Amino acid sequence: MDNSEFFVGLDIGTNSIKVVVAESSDDRLSIVGVGSERSEGVSRGVIVDIDKAANAIKRAIKKAETQANISIRDVVVGISANMLQIEKCQGMIAVGSQSKEINENDVRQVMLAAMVQNLPSEREVVSLIPKQFSVDGFNNIRDPRGMIGVRLEMSGILYTAPKTIVHNTKKAIQKAGLNIIHKVISPMALSQVVLNDGESDFGAVIIDMGAGQTTASVVHDHNLKLSTVDFEGGDYVTHDISVVLNTTVENANQLKLYYGNASADKSATDENISVEVVGKSEPTMISEEYLAEIIEARLNQVFTRLQAPLEDAGALSLPGGIVLTGGVAATPNVEDLARKIFDVKVRSYVPTQMGMRYPSYSLGLGLVTYASRLNDIGVIADNVVNGATVDRGSRPQPQVATDPQPQPQREQPEPMNLNQEDQPTEEETAKPEKGKKMSKFKDFWSKFFD
Repeated sequence: MDNSEFFVGLDIGTNSIKVVVAESSDDRLSIVGVGSERSEGVSRGVIVDIDKAANAIKRAIKKAETQANISIRDVVVGISANMLQIEKCQGMIAVGSQSKEINENDVRQVMLAAMVQNLPSEREVVSLIPKQFSVDGFNNIRDPRGMIGVRLEMSGILYTAPKTIVHNTKKAIQKAGLNIIHKVISPMALSQVVLNDGESDFGAVIIDMGAGQTTASVVHDHNLKLSTVDFEGGDYVTHDISVVLNTTVENANQLKLYYGNASADKSATDENISVEVVGKSEPTMISEEYLAEIIEARLNQVFTRLQAPLEDAGALSLPGGIVLTGGVAATPNVEDLARKIFDVKVRSYVPTQMGMRYPSYSLGLGLVTYASRLNDIGVIADNVVNGATVDRGSRPQPQVATDPQPQPQREQPEPMNLNQEDQPTEEETAKPEKGKKMSKFKDFWSKFFD
């Protein structure tokens, strides 16, 4: 019996829009299609021209449809962490005057009760994460459906974002002829793939190095606790190269991609690069070290600005350290630069799936992974946030394209094996005597962030 589902992740970035199509079957996730298109109408991760963004989304979707051989209608979209607010929420309802069996509608009602608060008119709820339910005083219930009770309570986490950001995203996707089934705060989706279970549990920092901005997010106890955004990214590195070397932005971007280095000390001093200079007929020769100095200076500024809020939250003391991802994370020796500034352990994450072995695809992969792992309670919570009032039964899926003509056999997609390189080593798992210390350490950070 075929019990597979399709999930489509839509990453609307500053420089490119990426679409990742995944098939989930028997708890395995396989990437079956990828589409990428240059962004239009997007600035610093935020849609500023709805029509242009919608057209770019259409083109990226078309490429993914061709590769995956399906017709895409429903997508999981990432919402940037710009001006994100994280709040605890609680709700309580009376199930009835006498004990009755709790059903899905009761769960919806208690979620709605938890969302009732005085939100400013310019903000909108993006995501509701139920943490636990309580039935007649019995706590730590994950799914109360089918239980008997009079009073139902729920506690959870509410993520809100500026209404303009959310509205523009929804409008552009709607104009592209698509339907949003899940809205996910981008760092939450990233945490699904860039962190292993231990890092998500005991705490780590994810730094997403995009073209228009750099986002540092703290994940602890499997929840997003803090997110801070620096509005400089890879485009600023390109701009610096263009200005300093007096070359076009296109040439500067090529220099960054092919010869860039985040550490001047580790770049080649005897290798010269030919640079086309505006106003000169002959190219100018520069050293790789000089180019690295330009790149390092900008990235140093970005990391230094992110350091203060992370230190204030105590996040740099979390045992998981820092994980770098996003397009700029592909710059050679960027880990060494981050390690020097933050003084913690640093590593980079790159997807291992065929056709996606670039850190810029991390978010798209995270979106489909997040959707595939969402349980029934999580689906209900998303329906409540999105205003859905009908029971969807099963999760929506893209419609498989039908063609009466026989299709050539497509190469089987590579099975997804998330973070295999990040699993605990035998040495780490062979130290049971440290269990009590680690438990106390975890409890300390839980109280700290709460």
